[in-house]
Amino acid sequence: MINQLTFCQDGMIRDKVEIAIKRLQAFEPEEGYYVAFSGGKDSQCVYHLCKMAGVKFDAHYAVTSVDPPELVRFIKTNYPDVEFERQHDKDGKPITMWSLIASHTLPPTRKVRYCCSALKETGGQGRIVVTGVRWAESVNRKNTHDVVDIRGKRSRKVADENGAEYRTNKHGDLIMNDDNDAARRTVETCYRTRKTMVNPIVDWTDEDVWNFLNGNDLPHCSLYDEGFTRLGCIGCPLSGSKNMMRDFERWPKYKDLYIRAFQKMIDNHPGEIKILDPNANTKFKLYDMEPENTFEGGQEHTSLLPQTLSDGMCSDGLKNNSGGGYAGSRIGYAKAAETVYRFFVTNCNGAEYVYKHWLEMGAT
Repeated sequence: MINQLTFCQDGMIRDKVEIAIKRLQAFEPEEGYYVAFSGGKDSQCVYHLCKMAGVKFDAHYAVTSVDPPELVRFIKTNYPDVEFERQHDKDGKPITMWSLIASHTLPPTRKVRYCCSALKETGGQGRIVVTGVRWAESVNRKNTHDVVDIRGKRSRKVADENGAEYRTNKHGDLIMNDDNDAARRTVETCYRTRKTMVNPIVDWTDEDVWNFLNGNDLPHCSLYDEGFTRLGCIGCPLSGSKNMMRDFERWPKYKDLYIRAFQKMIDNHPGEIKILDPNANTKFKLYDMEPENTFEGGQEHTSLLPQTLSDGMCSDGLKNNSGGGYAGSRIGYAKAAETVYRFFVTNCNGAEYVYKHWLEMGAT
């Protein structure tokens, strides 16, 4: 029996399931919804709520190449109607996490999430996308999402013309908490040309989600039973160092694939590899140079550094990193064009070093 959870709206007390269903019915487009389905507990809820609401929809799973094998098998077994959607480059070749890393000059990080934009956020163009986004997941989601999200500042003009109530997030996107006529007209006008999302369970808690799934005897991915609270890409930077290391212990082959991709990244962009400094919050570069070529008798030598850095060297010059770090490594600081660069000089394997730093820094 689903726990009856209440929510006050327009002076009425209604069940959260009923509210979610009404939200879906309110914004249903003629061609049906595009449901973003990941196989996780939240997307399961919106999938089944769409069925309960009787709305037309088709569900899509974005193939990332780094999702847990258990999750992929769960989707194929329990949701055979979900379409597996693969992204391709201009030459028709599949885009994977490994090809993305090799084509960039830095690993994916919390702040530079080129993997998400390329693999997960391209689907549903010209459609109304239904997601399982919830405020309970993070403070950021509470501040940037609501029942309806419409990307782009121009959508405000449409909302104003329709008399819809809305607020904007830090990106300037329009977000609305109503499913009234004004909100519906705004969505109908915008969704063909602007990314538009309906989030029917945005106000659900984790308990609400599990009550819904268990109350309807719906199976879930076995990884939840192993202690995973959120499912997603193996080694996702957003999960932090601890969870990244847990992932690579659980799926060691993916650690090898990341290191192999980092090596291709280095080979494709010699001397250009960039990662982020979690302390100064600025860019710095990795240079694969032998320590003995840059240090002599404890004195710094900058002849092998890029000219912009050696010319702008700080007065205290290079500084050794005596605490921790990788064997044989040196860390220096330089200032050039008002940008502080932190660079590494090391004799270790480049890809292994990038991987180690990426993990230790929590993929900042």
